[in-house]
Amino acid sequence: MSVGFGQPVPGLRSPREQVDGLVYFGRMVDKLRLELAGKLPKDYQENMGKGFDASCCEFLGVAYGKVRERVREGSSDRELLDWCQSHGKKRDAGDRAVWNAYLSKRGWRDDLADRLAFRKQEAGWEGRAEIQTFFDYMDADEGRI
Repeated sequence: MSVGFGQPVPGLRSPREQVDGLVYFGRMVDKLRLELAGKLPKDYQENMGKGFDASCCEFLGVAYGKVRERVREGSSDRELLDWCQSHGKKRDAGDRAVWNAYLSKRGWRDDLADRLAFRKQEAGWEGRAEIQTFFDYMDADEGRI
């Protein structure tokens, strides 16, 4: 999923940035908007709707395809999240805190640890101890750390 190891992707937020207290949601929406505009790098297109995108939609109780449709209609972040809340599972601040903690730690001593180690090796970053989670990897890959 790398664009070029350390290269920023204009218009793509860090997975850590929150929309109404929810990590990753804004990044997923950004990818959809970039795809719609024909500006999403090819390396990102293969995993659209999979991985963290799928997890985010499952957490919200909405289908990825429906979120994509709403993005095509031009909905703002807030409108999209409100739509998810009204058509999926209502998530309160406690739910969001648990989600944020869970997703932000993926790759650190869990079932994705080997995949993260592979990605780091692929990038030549085996020695980069600051990359301990997939959020860290995404931020490094896109030049934020």
